[in-house]
Amino acid sequence: MSYFGQDEIEMDEIKTGLPPRRWTGWTVLFTLLGFFGVVFAVNGAMMYEALSTLSGTDTDSAYQAGLMYEQAVAMAKAQDARHWRVDAKLTPSPAGERLDVSARDATGQPLAGMDASAVFERPTDRRLDRSVVLVEDAAGRFHGDADVAAGQWDIVIELTRHGEQLFRSKNRVILK
Repeated sequence: MSYFGQDEIEMDEIKTGLPPRRWTGWTVLFTLLGFFGVVFAVNGAMMYEALSTLSGTDTDSAYQAGLMYEQAVAMAKAQDARHWRVDAKLTPSPAGERLDVSARDATGQPLAGMDASAVFERPTDRRLDRSVVLVEDAAGRFHGDADVAAGQWDIVIELTRHGEQLFRSKNRVILK
């Protein structure tokens, strides 16, 4: 009796009741094609989901943002030199969240004649950003309501006068 002889084949038949399965070239080919077909299908589905759920961009044009960098630095230095104090407070409201903004100059006087705007930006997806219409209650005091979901948000507050941006603040908040 040989090592790979008739005895082993007979033992397999006794255990399963079926003749042993032979691996032919076609069996190997179809097994490999099936395996890699499943891998490619799963990878394709995951790529589609990744690309359709996250835009992946922080700026529309990195080149333009790079050109504007020096201007942004100059605006930030001018803003710091003003020593303005701008405070924002979030409170729950029937419309979602109420944003109250107060703006004062270096001497503590309210900033009059300013236009204020605010945007709730989602750090992970720009498509979920929400603008807030801020209404001036009194000199240097603004309020607005935003319908925003719970989670992490960046609040961007801008103060302008006659179309010129004089103040910009971006702060991360977590809403519960």
